Amino acid sequence: MTTSVANTDQVVRDSLVFALRFGDAHQTFDDAVADFPMDAINVRPPNVRYTFWHLIEHVRFCQHDMLQYLLGPEYEPVTFPDDYWPSASAMASEQQWHDTVGAYRHDLDRVEAFVRDEGLDLYTASTYVWESAHTPLRTVLVMADHAAYHGGELGILRQVMGLWMPDRIDHFTAHASVTQNAPPDTQP
Repeated sequence: MTTSVANTDQVVRDSLVFALRFGDAHQTFDDAVADFPMDAINVRPPNVRYTFWHLIEHVRFCQHDMLQYLLGPEYEPVTFPDDYWPSASAMASEQQWHDTVGAYRHDLDRVEAFVRDEGLDLYTASTYVWESAHTPLRTVLVMADHAAYHGGELGILRQVMGLWMPDRIDHFTAHASVTQNAPPDTQP
């Protein structure tokens, strides 16, 4: 069975959007932040140098930064790692938490529109990016990988801290209730 180049390109675009929004082997960003208890947004889990809000703000900032890098020559580089994380002393209000989540979702919509633009060559880097390896395809894959990595981290840290709702339905098995907040002797 042969596939046309246009069809292959569409499959790649659809796969990128799927990886950004859903993924096959990880929870989504929305799953990770769902019903997050507001009294825990500024908590630092044990042996972690940042708060829950720092973590999602880092994911939001990195996605925004990579999108700006792809969008044009006006991109202004930031300093790694200092500019990629809120200051260690930064505390968020409930509104800032919601603003971070909303800004992440807004930029995710922008990334999806960027990927779906059929006039965009996913496979060739623009003249204004730093390296020819920084194609739109590679950069969007990095976005998806980064968000998945930290989304999993957020999920595990929530589990460690007992911050999931007791009746939460597991992301992968629609019929199985997650029992991570139950004492070890009662888990299946």
